[in-house]
Amino acid sequence: MLSTILKKLGVSVATIFGASLFAFILLRKVPGDPARAIAGDTATPETIAALRKSMGLDENILVQYGKYMESIFRGDFGFSYSTGTPVGTLLSQRLPATLELGLLSVIIAIGAAVLTAGMAVYSRRRWPDKALRISSSLAMGSPPFWIALLALMVLSIQFGIFPGPEGRLSPGVIKPPAVTGLFTIDSLLAGQWATFGNALWHLVLPAAVVALGPFAFLSRLYRNQLRGTLRETFVTVARSHGLRRFPVFNRHVAPHGLLSLLPAASLLFADLLAGSLLVEKVFGWPGVGSMTADAIIQKDFAVVQAVLLLAAILYVVVTLLADVLMAAADPRTRVGAR
Repeated sequence: MLSTILKKLGVSVATIFGASLFAFILLRKVPGDPARAIAGDTATPETIAALRKSMGLDENILVQYGKYMESIFRGDFGFSYSTGTPVGTLLSQRLPATLELGLLSVIIAIGAAVLTAGMAVYSRRRWPDKALRISSSLAMGSPPFWIALLALMVLSIQFGIFPGPEGRLSPGVIKPPAVTGLFTIDSLLAGQWATFGNALWHLVLPAAVVALGPFAFLSRLYRNQLRGTLRETFVTVARSHGLRRFPVFNRHVAPHGLLSLLPAASLLFADLLAGSLLVEKVFGWPGVGSMTADAIIQKDFAVVQAVLLLAAILYVVVTLLADVLMAAADPRTRVGAR
């Protein structure tokens, strides 16, 4: 078990380092001068040159990367020239909104995938399985931002079921005391039930849209796992001992298939920082995704670099935890297992 953790920890550190280097070099090869974008079209060459020097863009790229990593180890993620705010402050303000959106999206995706795939496999009829395959194909092939726009126009503007793109709370609703940064949890801790309902009301629609892609993937994965498990020997033995079909499916087949969802769900959650970018922008959600979209347009390198590094760290941490849980639950996945 310890060797498994140490090996994966080493791979995780290398992954974070490689992601930071790749993002740093790639952003500096993108056409356009960030100093020009920040200073404006009316800025003089002298002003732009001075700004480039203050941003360190006039130095060798390896020297720039060395200084960047040095500042990261000091806990300094840089300065956002487009907003006039330290990047660390921006992340602390925006990250809780994205995490809250991502957590509910994963819960919706896993719950819907387990329910629909379980019903499709257990029913033995063609139409539930066919409906699942068609719906998952549509969800997987539809662009999230297009689904977000359609959901906003129909469910918000047309029928008024959900609020418009007004953020995490309706105007005039007082924010709950900051404990975790997640409005739904903080409002429950404070006993503010009206705020909790309002925060959840704003959260459901964007979370459901973000969950569509993960649902499509997880439902197909769980369906295939259940169909394969039904052909296992232990299922045949259980049925031969006189157990009815539903107890066998509920107690043996379904839990066995859930184990395969853990690594996939962890990868999907780690991908939410990038996957929710346009969805957050459409819904006016004040998270990391919408902040990144604005930073890309304004060529604010410090913000984009910090978000990419944060996404790599989140990806590594979540997958590492999933691998450790898998190794604890299934000894066959451990390093050196035979």
